[in-house]
Amino acid sequence: MITTEAVLNALSYVDDPDLRKDLVTLKMVDRVHIEGKRVSFRLILTTPSCPMKDEIQRACINAIKHLVDKEAEVTIDVTSQVTTYRQDNGAVLPNVKNIIAVASGKGGVGKSTVAVNLALGLAKQGSAVGLIDADIYGPSIPTMLNLKGRQPMLTTINGQQKILPIEQYGIKTLSIGFLADEKQAVVWRGPMASSALRQFITDAHWGDLDYLVIDLPPGTGDIHLTLAQLVPITGAVIVTTPQDVAKADVVKAIGMFRLPQINVPILGLVENMAYFVPPDMPNKKYFIFGQGAGQSLCDEYNLPYLAQLPINASVCEHGDSGLPVVMSNDPAAAAFEELAKRTAQQVAIRNANLAATQPIVMK
Repeated sequence: MITTEAVLNALSYVDDPDLRKDLVTLKMVDRVHIEGKRVSFRLILTTPSCPMKDEIQRACINAIKHLVDKEAEVTIDVTSQVTTYRQDNGAVLPNVKNIIAVASGKGGVGKSTVAVNLALGLAKQGSAVGLIDADIYGPSIPTMLNLKGRQPMLTTINGQQKILPIEQYGIKTLSIGFLADEKQAVVWRGPMASSALRQFITDAHWGDLDYLVIDLPPGTGDIHLTLAQLVPITGAVIVTTPQDVAKADVVKAIGMFRLPQINVPILGLVENMAYFVPPDMPNKKYFIFGQGAGQSLCDEYNLPYLAQLPINASVCEHGDSGLPVVMSNDPAAAAFEELAKRTAQQVAIRNANLAATQPIVMK
């Protein structure tokens, strides 16, 4: 007779290719049901669009047929549940599973474009996503999400007034651009900017989120330290371009997150504006700013290479029009969708293999 114990034992020999641990240890197998030769169970993947889904299913069926009963009829109900590895007290953003910081060493590398399309790409996969525009001095998310002129509402939660993030294209978002005149410069000292970020995090009602993406200002400074003090950051996504001047600055951003007192895992590197594809020759790539800089950085600093994104006028046009490219049928959308998949994959790997990030304590 086929038993639940025999099925679980067989599945303990099947590893998740990314997480490099077996499915039973990872608690990815649930609701095992046996009826004669019929075996059914639920397989809980760590991301909604797991690229290894078919491979894992085949491995499960083979394991049961080889180790339990070759005549077994196996039915697998595949679902997903985004993982988390928060071990703080949950006082801040208690219902947010993962906090992703998007950073760059310098401005002008398309960091906000990456952050917006990353957030929307994760949402397209079926995840609950929030986006904070922490680029206090140059907020661009209201424009990119077609939210210019909008202001967030207030609500009362447990007797306390909270800011309600604005919802657009399936994600929740807050930006200083919602609170300031777009024609007026934001002339704030560091503590004021940090206070604004703190308010977006502690005084807003974000609800249940799988991912909260935070678009940080360029460089390294008060905003970055405030974020690291406030919340346990799951990991950082670093954005650069192929030029040497961008490479020199991105090394500083990598160094900041790897400081012992900050110690935030880096999920990977995004090389933006890496190549140009002529509209009339979609299979041709021109590396107009040089080739190989992103990969060499990843090799040097042992980072995953998340994406190589094209320089494309349509990406800018979609951002300016308020409909980000990942929400369109533009061919350039595919690169950003792949970025979202790889980032979700790296979050799952990070949660399975690394210790939880703790908010830092500055002395």
